[in-house]
Amino acid sequence: MKNISFKIFNTIASLPKEWDEVAHSNHFLQTSYLNVLEQSAPVNMECFYIGVFEENILIGTCLAQYLDLNKLESFGERDNCLKTKVRNFIFKNFASHVLFLGNNMITGQNSFAFSRPIDIEKISSILIESSDAIIEYFQKKNIKIHIVSFKDFYTEKAKELKMYNFKNIYEFHTQPNMIFQIDENWKTKDDYYNALNKKYRDQYKRAHKKINGIVCRELELEEIIRFESKIYQLYHYVAKNAPFNTFFLNEHHFSTFKRQCGNRFKVFGYFLNANLVGFHSLLLNGVVLETYFLGYDETVQKENMLYLNMLYNMTKFGIENQFEKIIFGRTALEIKSSIGANPIQMSGFILHTNSFINKYIARIFNSLEPEVNWQQRHPFK
Repeated sequence: MKNISFKIFNTIASLPKEWDEVAHSNHFLQTSYLNVLEQSAPVNMECFYIGVFEENILIGTCLAQYLDLNKLESFGERDNCLKTKVRNFIFKNFASHVLFLGNNMITGQNSFAFSRPIDIEKISSILIESSDAIIEYFQKKNIKIHIVSFKDFYTEKAKELKMYNFKNIYEFHTQPNMIFQIDENWKTKDDYYNALNKKYRDQYKRAHKKINGIVCRELELEEIIRFESKIYQLYHYVAKNAPFNTFFLNEHHFSTFKRQCGNRFKVFGYFLNANLVGFHSLLLNGVVLETYFLGYDETVQKENMLYLNMLYNMTKFGIENQFEKIIFGRTALEIKSSIGANPIQMSGFILHTNSFINKYIARIFNSLEPEVNWQQRHPFK
């Protein structure tokens, strides 16, 4: 391949008309989703859209996100230990301007999509060069990018990148991506239930008894708008109590998402005595079902095992609609493994633009990464 170049766009309106055709393999790179980011991105986020060209023909699409952590209300309030306080101090003072090549809002290999095979050496060059160009863009605005992170890559893709421009960039691993591979013979929730061993059939029955009285149903756009404040309140509670955050969603994010993506984006509400007490959301991404953000009333969650029931409902939706797999993300690892998801290791690459700090980036990263102890469950016969 020759005469490969890239161009960085700041708005969806300026994208080449072939963009969606080139990005057809990944909904998170198509303009319907990118419009959601443009219209309702977190307050501390700015997005960039990178087009890759051979001659003058668009052959690739990439996403980059800049985050200003100084605008963040909280890094997460669940863990209140010395290590967390040190981490928060360092981020505020030495790593508050972060550039992601990829999508920091979701888990998975969503950095780029190409219309045809392209040499991995060329991909690695494009990622590095485009990040340098965005760093220069912010320098002209008197903003210094501290951290550059390239996320997320499955093991094989990470190995390929390390053969070229990424060989001197620190590769890191955080919590694994929990992925549920759906048995092609399953057609209903009963098929899934019958595949469980006794211990986890009992868990399934106990969870379903606990949720008695709570009604789950899909919300249409008008209902999402009507319940928007409550949806955000439920989401915000869960997000704020996570171990670490780099953003909070815009209050109108879910209605914007539904308006842009229609039936490819689903929001399900959980009602107790006509009151919304929880919700979960899904994105239909080809043969892959992507779980998105959720929220719940903590008092109801504890009493009614609401979160576990949400996981079962997501699994049921994936089976009944014949998806190949469900992406559950990298939180609540043990409970997700108890319903059948398996941990898949993913890699990221990170560098600090200060060369002295970057020399010690591995030691710094490992000292700040929260330790997660969990036991993988094996629920099937």
